[in-house]
Amino acid sequence: MDYYKFWNMLLEEISVAPKNGERRILTFNDPRQYAGAFSQWKALKAKQPELRQVQVSPLIRAFFVPAAAGKLMNRFADLLNVEDDLQIQIHSIANEKSGIAALPWGVKAIHAPQAWSKSTGVHVKIGVIDTGADYRHPDLKHSLATGVNLLHRGMLPLDDNGHGTHIAGTLAAAGGNRGMMGVAPRALLYPVKAFDHSGSAYVSDIVLGIDWCVQNRIDVINMSFGMKTRSKALHNVVIKAYRAGIAVIASSGNDGKRGGDYPARYPETIAVGAIDKRHRVAGFSNRGSYIDVYAPGEGVPSCWLKEGYKEMSGTSMATSHVTGAAALLLALRPGLTPRELKLLLRRTASPVRLRKGQRRASLGGGSADALRLLRAGVRAKRSVSANV
Repeated sequence: MDYYKFWNMLLEEISVAPKNGERRILTFNDPRQYAGAFSQWKALKAKQPELRQVQVSPLIRAFFVPAAAGKLMNRFADLLNVEDDLQIQIHSIANEKSGIAALPWGVKAIHAPQAWSKSTGVHVKIGVIDTGADYRHPDLKHSLATGVNLLHRGMLPLDDNGHGTHIAGTLAAAGGNRGMMGVAPRALLYPVKAFDHSGSAYVSDIVLGIDWCVQNRIDVINMSFGMKTRSKALHNVVIKAYRAGIAVIASSGNDGKRGGDYPARYPETIAVGAIDKRHRVAGFSNRGSYIDVYAPGEGVPSCWLKEGYKEMSGTSMATSHVTGAAALLLALRPGLTPRELKLLLRRTASPVRLRKGQRRASLGGGSADALRLLRAGVRAKRSVSANV
């Protein structure tokens, strides 16, 4: 492969990119050819400033480029997989109500407080791919690690939207008597800022976020967002995380339909739907047999920007409850595989209440229960130990 010609063709494409705003993901099929292209890119970018716009994911051997890549698809079609770098959105519905709840109803509904005598999630590293976090919030100051800002490298992943801070609160707020408590109050959160102030990101940002989590040995990843379209690059990096032993927990979407969004529909993720305060599948929640577990997602109070609090609804909120429950178990069972975690979540879930005309089999999994999850996880560990 002529790597010099490859990058010069790409430079031509990049030169017109600002006019049309197109972005592409270029994934090499052969690792040796990726290595050759990567080496040439490093050599050229010092002389060609436009190439500094290119980002790279070693994990899936991909380059993310602001270019149409039309000529490349024709010239290198047998060597590359080229796909659109599509936009992806967070999964939440804003509520107007705000205020503090020391123990939010969702934390109580999954029986997290009863589980704290066994585990508080200590030392478990949670990657939160979202809009960042409010590092000044008093309920989060003991829970937040540095993380990474993919939009502005070198800066803290500060939240300019609120969604990421809300997710962080449900996961691991530790406000004690004066603030709120999350599901896993002693877990350590690593905010990965991939979404902008409007709650929008590109697939490439998510790929880079998962790549960062794998490189930094994160234990579990919370992904409260989705899109309608399949992405080969996104699926590939989810598979890489899965094989690295990192559980990826993803929200199913808020369309109120059977079926759902990606990445939750990939079999390597743990797909989460939402229940309401009556423990029924929430009207806005996507549902279906692919849903592994449901969790509280209606009117969930949590942390907000400027050290505040706010109620929000969505499968985003449900996902943070499940990720928190997973962290409680992973503190006790650090070697648990993503597959084992998924099976335990499904097996220990409680039946959801049915709406008129609903059939249980059409909904998928049941409602998350942190206490039952821990009990089953500990029993399984003892059983394995006894058989060794």
